This record gives sequence, structure tokens and C-alpha cells, in this order.
Amino acid sequence: MDTVNTATETAARFRTAVEQRDHSALEELFTEDIRLYSPVKFTPFEGRPMVLGLFGVLLRIFEDLRYVGHFEGAAETAVDGEEAPSVILPFRATVDGRQIHGIDLLQFDEQGRVKEFTVMVRPQSAVQALGQAVLAGLVADGLVPAAPGTP
Repeated sequence: MDTVNTATETAARFRTAVEQRDHSALEELFTEDIRLYSPVKFTPFEGRPMVLGLFGVLLRIFEDLRYVGHFEGAAETAVDGEEAPSVILPFRATVDGRQIHGIDLLQFDEQGRVKEFTVMVRPQSAVQALGQAVLAGLVADGLVPAAPGTP
């Protein structure tokens, strides 16, 4: 199996699923133990159920999300430091009225499924708006507990 071509195909399927807000199409693209590194949380989101839950929130809060490029190569993974086929997808979106510029870095396993996912966004005010919206969505969906003292 050609891992690079499989990763390229997975990246294209991922992009289509996100742009069409097709949450169900994402499940088969992720490994069971996927890790998603977010700009709004120090530790990664871990495991397919949690990452899919996060994507449910993201697909609701991102307005006019669109990918604006595609770059392929290889990069070290955070978990084992091994080089893996990787795709970078630059994007633009709006969250709570704030313009976001960002990139999604997808890293793939031998079967071409996403095993690590890193999101980077700018500017700082957009990161803050994104963090607040994501937390509210995760709490609303029962994926994380509400902070003490919040209704």
C-alpha cells in the first residue's frame, strides 16, 4: 500500500467532509487513538470519541469555514518522534464575528488514517473567541463538565 497516496486521499476526504459539514464522514478517517492538539488547550484531546465530539462542536461554531490550500510532506509526530506522512491545510473562518486564519496539520498512520492532528490559529483575539466557543459547546454536549459556579 502506498501510504503517501492513501494519506493524500484521506486528506481530500477530510477536507470535503469538513467543508460540507458531514460529521459522520469523519469517523472512518481517524485512528482509534487519535490525538488532537488544539490552540485552546494545553493537553491534547485524545481518542476518536472525544475528537469526533470536538468536531461536532467545531462544525457548529465555525462560520464560513473554507480551506485555501494544501501542502504535503512529512513531519515528526509528537507522540513517538517518528516521521509520518503529513498534510497541511490552511483555512479561513469566522467565530463569534472574529476572522480566523489557521492551519490544520494532519499526520497519518500506515493505513492512511489521521493519527495526530494539530490546529494553529491567529490572531490571539480569535484564539480566545474560539476557546470560549469550544468550551461552551463541549459543556453543552456533555463532553466536559461545567466549571464550578457556572449554571
